[in-house]
Amino acid sequence: MNQTTVREMNAIAEKESLFLQDLRTEINKVIVGQETLVDRVLIALLADGHILLEGVPGLAKTLLVKTVAEAVDADFSRLQFTPDLLPADLIGTQIYNPKTGDFITHQGPLFANLVLADEVNRAPGKVQSALLEAMQERQITIANHTHILPDLFLVMATQNPIEQEGTYPLPEAQVDRFMLKTIVDYPTRLEERRIIDRMTDLDLPKVRSVVTTQDILRARKAVRHVYVDDKIKNYVLDLISVTRHPGNNGLSPLNSLIEFGASPRASIYLINAARAHAFIQGRGFVTPEDIKEMAPDVLRHRVITTYESEAQEITSADIVQRILNYVDVP
Repeated sequence: MNQTTVREMNAIAEKESLFLQDLRTEINKVIVGQETLVDRVLIALLADGHILLEGVPGLAKTLLVKTVAEAVDADFSRLQFTPDLLPADLIGTQIYNPKTGDFITHQGPLFANLVLADEVNRAPGKVQSALLEAMQERQITIANHTHILPDLFLVMATQNPIEQEGTYPLPEAQVDRFMLKTIVDYPTRLEERRIIDRMTDLDLPKVRSVVTTQDILRARKAVRHVYVDDKIKNYVLDLISVTRHPGNNGLSPLNSLIEFGASPRASIYLINAARAHAFIQGRGFVTPEDIKEMAPDVLRHRVITTYESEAQEITSADIVQRILNYVDVP
């Protein structure tokens, strides 16, 4: 890749990402701080990948997703997951019309562009399976009919890691369909003071729709053209390989800590997420820093730990960080 090509790619990325400034402005009217979290949601939008936000109650996970949906001129639906939820509550059902003798398809809230699955781990397995088809196949089957979902279809889910009453652990196959799993942390003292001032004011901030679905779809095409060098691809393969066979790659101590490594889906998602990360910074090419920045969010829910790691209180995030520190950067 020569100097001229680099400048051209950067120019395209800068031009196509300009609309993100307006989107950030609207989001920042409501959300204080949490810049990394906002970036992850934007990356999910641009990389066409679903995102799972995990954090204790009260950290504005739901508020962020709703704010993004308000700033995008698209169909939005919110699903409050509960233990008594049924698949039909998500996908819809067929209703019999006695006048005509026909069945009419009533589409559920999953037929939208942006879907907020709030407290997604509160629903049982049969509901998760209905959501799984929509997330992976981008289609919904009702009775014998298959309905294709719109080009812009994104599930943004939240879950609470500390409450186990009335919750169901998400199946590994379901979790793997989320491109990113982002951990939401507490705000700083200064940020929390600003939150108090803003959210206790007489006039709460209002968000305008400043981005269209076409803006996002056009940006997605530009993201797909962000350059990824072969050295970067090999770096990703090295990282993923260590999660599967740490002993063969010089990290034998991790053999007893990893039950299952990341699948090829992780490699694909890591490249796509890194492209989107470069794009939002106005760059037309991926650097190793983009990979290192996105790897924890892509891999933390795909590296399955053993009982021994749990006994030692070693999390998948700890393991991913050790791998990132060990593998040579190109």
